[in-house]
Order: sequence, then structure tokens, then C-alpha cells
Amino acid sequence: MSTSLPDFLDEWLAAHAAEVIAARRHIHANPRLSRQEQDTAAYVAARLAESGLEPQLIPDGTGLTCDIGTGDRVIAIRADMDALPIHDPKPVPYRSSVEGVCHACGHDAHTAIVLGVGRVLQEIERREGLPGRFRLIFQPSEEQFPSGAPTMIKYGALTDVAAIFAFHCDPQFQAGKVGVRNGPLTAACDVMEVRMQGRGGHTSRPHLTTDLVNAIGRVVVDVPALVNRRLDPRQSVAIVFGAVQAGEAANAIPQEALARATVRVHGRETWDMIPDLVQEITRSVARASGVECEIDYRRGVPPVVNDRAASAMFAGATAAALGDDAVVEAPMSMGGEDFAYYLEQIPGAMARLGVGRPGERLDIHQGNFDIDEAALSHGVRVMVHTALAAAQSPVF
Repeated sequence: MSTSLPDFLDEWLAAHAAEVIAARRHIHANPRLSRQEQDTAAYVAARLAESGLEPQLIPDGTGLTCDIGTGDRVIAIRADMDALPIHDPKPVPYRSSVEGVCHACGHDAHTAIVLGVGRVLQEIERREGLPGRFRLIFQPSEEQFPSGAPTMIKYGALTDVAAIFAFHCDPQFQAGKVGVRNGPLTAACDVMEVRMQGRGGHTSRPHLTTDLVNAIGRVVVDVPALVNRRLDPRQSVAIVFGAVQAGEAANAIPQEALARATVRVHGRETWDMIPDLVQEITRSVARASGVECEIDYRRGVPPVVNDRAASAMFAGATAAALGDDAVVEAPMSMGGEDFAYYLEQIPGAMARLGVGRPGERLDIHQGNFDIDEAALSHGVRVMVHTALAAAQSPVF
């Protein structure tokens, strides 16, 4: 490859940065929920086709892939496209035009960046040729189970792929910073629903009833603590109940109670054994209160575990693209990410792209979440460097 690549990137971004921003704003203003991304996928496909590329939509039109270059070995770059069922209150020109739906997690930025990367790679191929084949993966439904990564894998997204890379927006880092971490980055995330039924009655005669409020309260309080007592304290497990429903009247003990929780775990080994342990302890706590319970335990996404070589490649590419000071260590997160499904099959890494703006303290999954749009160009620069380095590395 030519050593003039950084100069070429500067030239390209100076000419096209506004177009990358416009793509992000279009997607932000026209969000689509999980499994409803046909319009977003069509928009992405049209922009790729304008650059002379040949995107391939999956059968339901909610996702697509696009190969650039030639060769038997493929380096993949992934973006997710779905939005969240959240109101967008921001007073900006690109505010969501769909009431109750908002890109509050940065997937609009992920998609615009990978679009930009595809255009840069196509331009390099046209000018001097690429050192292999690259695949852009635009997937649906990262935010909802069943998620979209297995769907893309089903339709061949990982065929011939040697390594895969992705960004996730992180407002905790300022634009111009990229958080990199080797090993576990995010948690596995499961969902548990506990249902109880019993004899209700008047609160003046609790001895004649099955006190479900007391029982469900003990489950909510005791289960997280008891589970952690049964695990190696070096393991990270978070059981948090987000919904509890039991009764309406102050003087009536209800006949039904319900509690829902997420179960978040770092490490594949712990994730494999946690469902049986959590359900065993939940039933034990319920019985101690004189109640049997029904448990619906649903598996979610595995943990994201970054490959060592891929993480190092991200760090080196960030330093080359933005300078040594741009590389920071990403903390482990208890959030879930379906990028994990790709990493279960091939090596790769996810990095945290700083999108924070000075003086603001925003977080993802909030309607007022927004980004410093300078991060889009930073993301294109870093991902182009990363993909090209991976293509020329004998590690993968």
C-alpha cells in the first residue's frame, strides 16, 4: 500500500465530511425500530450503489452486506441500524420525524461511519487497488431479541471472513478519543420473569392468605445477594429487577405477583452456568415464604470478548490515525451487545468511539442523547486504518 494513505484520507474527509454528517442526520431524522429497518437499509444501499458498489439486501430487506475488493480472505466491518422506542425532545433540525422513536444509542453514527469507510475503500480500490476483500455489514435489530447478528450470519455475512471490527458510540469519552480493551468488553444479558399465585385476602388476616407481596419482595431483595454469595467474588454478576407488580389496594393481599429482571454476567463460563443457579435460588427464596413460583428465563446475548490481536490493531490504528493520545482504555460494561455473536465465530474487536461534547454529560438510551459530529470523521479514519492493517496482517 502507498505510504500516502493518510494524506489521501485527509483529502477525502475534507471533501466529504459534510456528506457523512448528512447521512447520519438523515438516518437520525428517519429512525426505524428493530426489524423495521427496510427504509434505512434501502437508503444505505442507494448510497453505496452511487459509489459504484453492489450491496446485497437480506431477504426481508432489513439488513445488507457489501463486498469491496477481491480475494479469498475477508475483513468485515459492522454497523447496526435500529433505533429505540424513545421520544426525541432535541431542538435540532434532524430531530426524529417518527414520534416515540429515536436513535438514542448512536446506531445512526455507526451506519454513517461504515458508509464513509465503504466509500473510502472503494476510492482506494479505484486508485491503486486494495490488499484484499472487505465486507460492510449493516445489520438490523441490535436492540431487540431475537437480535440481528444471527440473522446476518445465517445469510452469509461471515462467509470467508477472517476478522471483524465495530465501533460503539460512547459519550463518556470526548470526540477524538477511542476506548480499546482486550478481552471482555460487555456482559452477557439474560431476562428473567418470576410469577407467583396464591390465596389472597384481607390484610387484617394475613395468616389466612399466601402473602405474595412479602414473597415477591424477598425474591427482589434476597436473590441478587444470595447468587453473588454462591459465585467467585472476582466474577461480575448484576441481577437488577426493573418491574414488580403485585396488587392495587392497600388493604388487600393480591392473588398474583410478577417481577422481571435482567441478569448480566461477564465471562462465558459464568454465563453458561448462571441460569440454573439463579432459578434454583429464586425457587428456594419463594418456598421459604411459602410460595411456589413459575420462572421464565430467557437467554439474551453472549458477552463481547475482544481478541487480543484485533484489540492491538485497533489501538495501533487509532494512534496512527489520530495520535497516541487518542488511545484510552475502555472500561468493562455491564451492557449487552449482539456483536458478541460474530466474535463467537471469528476473531475481532469492538472499540468505544468517543462522541462526547465539552460541557455536556449525556448518556445513551436517553432521548436527548446526541453526538459531537466531528467523531464521524474520526471514526472513518480509524476504521479505514484498522481494516487495512488487518488485511495486511498475517495474524488473521
